[in-house]
Amino acid sequence: MALSKAYKKASEQIDKSKLYTPAEAVKLAKETTATKFDPTVEVAMRLGVDPRKADQMVRGTVNLPHGTGKTVRVIVFAAGAKAEEAEAAGADAVGSDELVARIQGGWLDFDAAIATPDQMAKIGRIARILGPRGLMPNPKTGTVTMDVTKAVSEIKGGKITFRVDKHSNLHLIIGKASFSEAQLVENYAAALDEVLRAKPSAAKGKFLKKITFTTTMGPGIPVDPNIVKNVENAE
Repeated sequence: MALSKAYKKASEQIDKSKLYTPAEAVKLAKETTATKFDPTVEVAMRLGVDPRKADQMVRGTVNLPHGTGKTVRVIVFAAGAKAEEAEAAGADAVGSDELVARIQGGWLDFDAAIATPDQMAKIGRIARILGPRGLMPNPKTGTVTMDVTKAVSEIKGGKITFRVDKHSNLHLIIGKASFSEAQLVENYAAALDEVLRAKPSAAKGKFLKKITFTTTMGPGIPVDPNIVKNVENAE
């Protein structure tokens, strides 16, 4: 694939042999935006775990202090009073059997799914559709709950879910390029804290092997994985 002039120009500003501090990387990410729209700022981490082993799985959630900058579409599997609560909380779609049928028909126009515990047996019918896309409700991420109001509010407010993939990589959104440098660094610090907290006890050796910041369609910026404390003030 041919690289655009904007991408090439942005890439020339990055020293690939250097490990940047989070603050330097955020500044570069904003300066090397290669699109005309407001791109998402993402973090990719290579972890020192073997995700094929159940005791080395890394997953969790984090409430980003400044949100993601994205409009998150949330659906809720619920019935009765809980369905009414979900609608009042701002869920984009609420239902039970009819929502399951809609997804079976190919509808996937949402970013997160929440369910009350009594709905999980029904959702099992679409687990093969939701699971591979990271959309399956799960008690560990707070998306299987009776407190649907809190769950919807948190996700709409900037709560994100992370999970290491089979190649030991983990991807996170920390905001938009239009965010201030301080907002992006603070979001990164919050996400990093949660990833470190999720480190499996069975993981041996170096946990954070490689970290890269990037914007949508922009070049990667190598970040020092050794900076894990006082991230906002690292120089």
